[in-house]
Amino acid sequence: MRRFFSNILLSSVLALMVMPVATNAQTLIIRIAPPELPVYVQPAIPAYGYIWAPGYWAYGPDGYYWVPGTWVQPPSVGLLWTPGYWGWHDGVYGWNAGYWGPHIGFYGGINYGFGYFGEGFVGGRWDGGHFFYNRSVTNINIVNIHNVYEERVNVRENRISYNGGAGGISARPRPEDEMAARDRHIGAVGVQSQHIQEARGNRELRASVNQGRPPIAATARPNEFRGGGAVSAREAGAPYRAPERGSNARPAPGGGNPPSGARTFTHPNELPAPERHAPNTGSPSLDRKYQQQQDKMFAKQQQQRQQLQQKQEQEHQRMQSAPPQRQQQMEQRHAQQTQQLQQRHTQQQQQMQQRQSAPPHKR
Repeated sequence: MRRFFSNILLSSVLALMVMPVATNAQTLIIRIAPPELPVYVQPAIPAYGYIWAPGYWAYGPDGYYWVPGTWVQPPSVGLLWTPGYWGWHDGVYGWNAGYWGPHIGFYGGINYGFGYFGEGFVGGRWDGGHFFYNRSVTNINIVNIHNVYEERVNVRENRISYNGGAGGISARPRPEDEMAARDRHIGAVGVQSQHIQEARGNRELRASVNQGRPPIAATARPNEFRGGGAVSAREAGAPYRAPERGSNARPAPGGGNPPSGARTFTHPNELPAPERHAPNTGSPSLDRKYQQQQDKMFAKQQQQRQQLQQKQEQEHQRMQSAPPQRQQQMEQRHAQQTQQLQQRHTQQQQQMQQRQSAPPHKR
């Protein structure tokens, strides 16, 4: 089975997660738990044939951001959407991407609502090539949609958005979940990928801005973030306070943990300005020479930053319609490239400082 960790390789969280993003992928360390799920109303289904994909907190360069829930047309008859979920393991959090398949699989025991109450799916079912909706848990207009039934469900309210760890959901895969894991799966379809990209670029959907209460909690169709089909969250799942920028390390060198207190970055334009040390040899002419050398080095380094930033932005443009797994692999590459550039520049600066601080050679 193919399961992808969008933000971190968690090879031992669950037995059914057996394939990482890539064997040489840069490991991302996310030590901050995602916010609790906000409270919102499901928009009415836009037409027959759509299946609900619940909203969730994703992670990007600016921290957690909300991907609104939306109605999606499945890629083929008979397929159901298994939502992704955050899992905790060994002090870090990793995202397990959702997928389409003939059966609902494990999604961490997370109560996403609207039929996804932690196990399986009670919002609807396929029967004879037609989808029937459970109107007791989904917002269905029965005037236009006649394939409905009513099945009452007792649900325990829970807004926790991750599995495992302190405060997380303790659910584990059931036998039917493990069977579903062996099915053939299809990743998010194109409109879902575009929906994620739209959410990622929307500043209002960042948890640091909306405090866990996104102004666009759900949409009637993918990418329709404006208009009557978009609904806002009624309230945050719990009070949320955004962590200080840089408090959550991102890429770890060599896949391990970053040094304590170290700040790491995903793109060159996030890097801080380099520290400059004015030469002070006691010789004005030598100081001028050393200053010119520093200026030349910093100018070249700035040019290299700009070149890498431009290269990464061009890749972002090309990957706009790619599946989420490939986009997140791209972010891992960008983080690794940026870190390697930063390390190389730091080493060059240290070497120059050592050369310039050495006593002048005497003949």
